Amino acid sequence: MLIFSLLMIMGVSLWAQNDLPIRVQNGKVKALRSLTDETLQAKLNQTLKKNPEWSRLLQENKMAVGLVDLKDPARIRYASSNGDEMMYAASLPKIAILLAAIDAFEKGELEETSSILQDLQAMICYSNNQASTRMIDLLGYQKIEEVLTDPRYELYDEDYGGGIWVGKRYAASGARYPDPIKGLSHAATVAQVCRFYYLLAMGELVSFERSKQMLEIMDDPALHHKFVNTLDEIAPQARVFRKSGSWKSFHSDSVLVWGKNKKRRYILVTLVDDPNGEQIIRDLIRAAEKVLSIQPDLK
Repeated sequence: MLIFSLLMIMGVSLWAQNDLPIRVQNGKVKALRSLTDETLQAKLNQTLKKNPEWSRLLQENKMAVGLVDLKDPARIRYASSNGDEMMYAASLPKIAILLAAIDAFEKGELEETSSILQDLQAMICYSNNQASTRMIDLLGYQKIEEVLTDPRYELYDEDYGGGIWVGKRYAASGARYPDPIKGLSHAATVAQVCRFYYLLAMGELVSFERSKQMLEIMDDPALHHKFVNTLDEIAPQARVFRKSGSWKSFHSDSVLVWGKNKKRRYILVTLVDDPNGEQIIRDLIRAAEKVLSIQPDLK
């Protein structure tokens, strides 16, 4: 009873400690930027700078990293490096298409058919370009922009370097709808992608039930490269919600890790412009878990 009472005082239910989305009892979810933690930031900076390759890429604005520690819902911590540096992100911004579709379902703007749900699953789980293009054509660029710039989400904000953007079909043909700052067609900043996952984890994207639906779509990715390749080794029992992207030298990955070990509950996002991006992203998981003082699981 005492433990239950303490959790209720902190505004977090017992159920929220063990499942997603996290249900905040007082209904007030703090802005992610306000949760920047100096200690976590210092440890992240120190760890990234120890690697000469990463340090160089960060200085050249060719790498960005965002990290959110979720192990204590009453004390969520955020840190980033080049957090507001918008870069080409290939397929990672398909999360914006997912959000726009779920928003359209909720508002009755799009019928929630089995074929559309299958396309959303294929788009996220397998990163299927044909499914993604069909969804873009159904929604339209302006609908996607409207959702990304919605004050509830602010996933694209010109005051903070932009953010997540979808302005081209995932196909050879079709008109472009480039972002207003850099003219990118598929873009992201790690800060805004972290914000996407944070709001999703807190049940704040569209609604609590719709956030849960999105988590189900993003759960258990089919592509086991980048972050997931390493997580398969060090945390095979953890639940993984994920979207990545690659095109030429541009590599990106984003993940919400929810482990049985409550220490292993975090969001990690990275954008890299380097031919060695795949390996950099694989190695970054271990570095992030070191920052969070997490030990690898035994298989």
